[in-house]
Amino acid sequence: MTNHNNLHLQLVPLKKADKAAFMAMAQDAFQQGFEAHFGKTDETILPNEDILKSLNGKGAIAYKAIADGEMVGGAVVSIDAKTHHNHLEILFVKPGLQSKGIGKAIWFTIEHLHPDTAVWETCTPYFDRRNIHFYVNVCGFHIVEYFNERHPMPDTPEDFIGDAHQGMFGFRKTMTAL
Repeated sequence: MTNHNNLHLQLVPLKKADKAAFMAMAQDAFQQGFEAHFGKTDETILPNEDILKSLNGKGAIAYKAIADGEMVGGAVVSIDAKTHHNHLEILFVKPGLQSKGIGKAIWFTIEHLHPDTAVWETCTPYFDRRNIHFYVNVCGFHIVEYFNERHPMPDTPEDFIGDAHQGMFGFRKTMTAL
C-alpha cells in the first residue's frame, strides 16, 4: 500500500478475471490521450493485440491499481532478473482521475516492488507533453533517445497508430549500480 498525498493506493497482480476491465480501461486512457491531441478517430490507439503482447511478454508482470476498492489504473512491466534492466510497457490512469497523484503513486510503488532494478526504460510519443513531464519531472527519467523516420524504434508494429516514425521519446532511469 502506498500513501501519496493522502491517496491510499494498492498495486495488486492482475488476475485473469480482471483482464477485460484492465484492457478496456487502458484502451480508454490511451484513446482519450491521443484524441486530446489529434481529435476523434475511429482507430483503436491501443489495440488488444498490443496489450496482450505486453501482458504475455517475457518477464511481464501486470498490476491493477486499487484505491477505495476501485480500479483506478494499472501498469505492465517487463522484469529481467538476470540483467536487472527492466521496462515499463504500459502505465495508465483511469480517464477523469488524472492529476490526483495516481500515476505517481503507481510508478513509485512499482519501483518499491522491484528494488533490484538497475535501469528502467520506457517510451512515449513526441506529442504527449503531459507524459513527457510525468516521466522526466515527476518520476526522474531522462530522455535518452528520439525515435523518428531516420532513427526508427526497434520492433514497432507496422500498424502502429499515430506513426511512430513521427517521433517517440525513449526514457531511461538509472536506479543503482548492482
